[in-house]
Amino acid sequence: MSLGHSAGRLDVHRAIYEKLKAVAKAEDLISYGEIAPLAGLDMENPDDRNKLAEILGEISTHEHQQKRPLLSAVVILKGNNIPGQGFFTLAKELGVYIGSANLKFFILELRKVHEYWRSA
Repeated sequence: MSLGHSAGRLDVHRAIYEKLKAVAKAEDLISYGEIAPLAGLDMENPDDRNKLAEILGEISTHEHQQKRPLLSAVVILKGNNIPGQGFFTLAKELGVYIGSANLKFFILELRKVHEYWRSA
């Protein structure tokens, strides 16, 4: 997997990528706040939130290119139990989400992620 452009960034991506795979294999969810420290990010900082969104977007784009479901579906906003708007925007950009029923798309994509990684 070649996510990120520099060695340090690849390590950050790899740590997050491996955590997302483990969460998916366990058929679980994780919050942005729980995943952010793996990249040395603080969700109280808007710049760090943007960096995390970028990393998750790169991971899901990579997964899409590999013909797999969007792995970042396992990352949710703690209070809402659903991914942030960036997840849905990316899914639309990738052409995997057409429509406006965010909750329905999230549930279907999360199911695909859990099914794929459970047997991977």
